[in-house]
Amino acid sequence: MSLELKIDTRVAKINVIEKNGSKYKVEIDNRIYDLDIEKVEIDAYSIIMDGKSINMEMIEGDTPNEYKVNTINNYYEIEVIDAAARYRSKSKSKLDAGGNIISTPMPGKIVKIPVNEGDTVEKGQTVIVVSAMKMESEYKSAADGIVKKVMVNEGDAVEGHQPLIEIEAQ
Repeated sequence: MSLELKIDTRVAKINVIEKNGSKYKVEIDNRIYDLDIEKVEIDAYSIIMDGKSINMEMIEGDTPNEYKVNTINNYYEIEVIDAAARYRSKSKSKLDAGGNIISTPMPGKIVKIPVNEGDTVEKGQTVIVVSAMKMESEYKSAADGIVKKVMVNEGDAVEGHQPLIEIEAQ
């Protein structure tokens, strides 16, 4: 499993090479680490790395994929950068400029469409779920509006940047 984390202003590439129970072998920015990670209570973790114990509190942020992380000496704001986050960052300027077409940045399969043409949707409401690279991503409406057109069906294979749903903003 690979992902990127935005830690304050830095982006770290993380690849989980191996997992066995609480033990992980991970590659972070081309360096290999052996970690033992245990959840000790809600939002609190104990990590052993290179014989050192690190206690960490990880609290969900204001939006999906955002977290506030506290250690004894440091505080970090972290964002997990996945397909949905990449889509939001690439499409933000289009949506701010009045764009209203929801598409996926990569090929995938339509898993669920919880809305129909004519439905009223609210900003942040999930309008389609797409599976890509063994991961499901929820795409949400960027504004209050009405579902003008659904261009795909559940089970359809889709190409990257293919229009999926059109929302008419209100």
